[in-house]
Amino acid sequence: MNILFFLKPKSELAYIYDYHTLRQALEIMEYHKYSSVPILNREGKYVGSITEGDVLWSLKKLNILSIKDAEDISIMKIERRMDYQCVTAESNMEDLIGKAMEQNFVPVVDDQEHFIGIITRRDIIGYYSDKMKECDK
Repeated sequence: MNILFFLKPKSELAYIYDYHTLRQALEIMEYHKYSSVPILNREGKYVGSITEGDVLWSLKKLNILSIKDAEDISIMKIERRMDYQCVTAESNMEDLIGKAMEQNFVPVVDDQEHFIGIITRRDIIGYYSDKMKECDK
């Protein structure tokens, strides 16, 4: 099955750029109520992802107690536990399973490595749930 059928396009998502500050990232995540967001560079290529946990532990480590202090910290200086692994648009659903076990979403890039969207764990589980129901018939 073509994974693009499940793609939530970049235009419908929240993401941050590698030149954003910690405060900007916090505000974007809070506004959209996301626990993890992709990080893109100026060219729109996928750089990695950042989670609420990454931000929390960085605030503690850097001893940041004021949102004002977060204005001076580049998001790229925040230590990330792990970056969500991406797949290409040509990947198949089976390629997503292992990644979805460890990640809330799987970033998708085109053949030039530009970020085009995500596929959520929920959509992957839903796909395989439907497949199992078909097998039971």
